[in-house]
Amino acid sequence: MFNLIDLPYAPEALSPAISAETLSFHHGKHLATYVKNLNAALPGSGLEDLPLEEIVCKAQGGMLNNAGQTLNHNLYFTQFKAWSAENAPSGPIAEAISRDFGSFDAFKAEFAAKGASLFGSGWVWLSADTQGRLAITQEGPAGNPVQKGLKPLLTFDVWEHAYYIDYRNSRPDHLAALWNIIDWAEINRRYAER
Repeated sequence: MFNLIDLPYAPEALSPAISAETLSFHHGKHLATYVKNLNAALPGSGLEDLPLEEIVCKAQGGMLNNAGQTLNHNLYFTQFKAWSAENAPSGPIAEAISRDFGSFDAFKAEFAAKGASLFGSGWVWLSADTQGRLAITQEGPAGNPVQKGLKPLLTFDVWEHAYYIDYRNSRPDHLAALWNIIDWAEINRRYAER
């Protein structure tokens, strides 16, 4: 059985990028429902004792939807820290971004463009292969790069429930604001685990 993750920051810490109201709905209602539905579907599935990443790679249908959304949201909510006007990567992930995209600004532009252009609901991801090479992918509603053998590092949720309270229908403004709350120490930790 899986539990709803605790947020590693106060509900208002991400403001103005993400409001406490959005967090209360997004984490407290949307993610809580995915976790509840996943737990209800697990008994008798043969997947009960697997880690969440393996369930996402093996499940289908409704179980995949709820497992994928649980994994995606867990990674999403734990990649943030309190809002900061000056926030840029450092260390190995900064070096990899410069190597694979030319610069942090070029990476942000490509990442934001892929997030803004994803039709409908889904996710945009930064992932690494086993050699440490980085890739940006667009994934559907419950898609996750682990299904492609990649290590997910960073993600922006482009489902409307992630931003509609704060930004209405302006997905690009939402995407631009998220750079101020990325916890690059956490992204470096994930990158080291690949």
